[in-house]
Amino acid sequence: MPISVDMNAPIEIPATFEPSLPLDASVLQKPVELEGSVLRFDPVARAASLAVSMPRQWCGSYTSFTSGNTEDVVLTLASVVPIGQMLDLRGEMQIGSVSTPVQGNFNATSDQLDLLPLASALADDMEVGGDFLGLQGLSLSSWQAPRLTNRGGSLNLEPSCSASEAPAVRALW
Repeated sequence: MPISVDMNAPIEIPATFEPSLPLDASVLQKPVELEGSVLRFDPVARAASLAVSMPRQWCGSYTSFTSGNTEDVVLTLASVVPIGQMLDLRGEMQIGSVSTPVQGNFNATSDQLDLLPLASALADDMEVGGDFLGLQGLSLSSWQAPRLTNRGGSLNLEPSCSASEAPAVRALW
């Protein structure tokens, strides 16, 4: 014997409502005041400011993840030109004994860097067609090789190239 169900039967769900508080009209009449300050960031103005203030010489080292070798690096920026929120970087990079022209873009909003070495031969496990990708500006970048079989490397740069840095002061106690 088949069971028949009436699909048009009304369904009653008991609804419970909590009593609401009376509306205070004085709250609606007050102007809204925000506490604190509003951050006003202009990436175009920051790019223009960085084009003037960015150091033109950076020094540091490149460490290959494949061989483990470390090479001294000197990056000299010949021109830094703001284009909207981007900086167009051009200059020369000395990696160990190899010198290469470089060209790159720096995003003034996110501090992301793309730096392309343009030489036909590069130093220590660096292949033509790769680039440096930095997510912390010029300070720390990674070498992105053009092939998956090359693990890349790390480029650490500082905005000063003083040959004689003061030694670290050690505490006596």
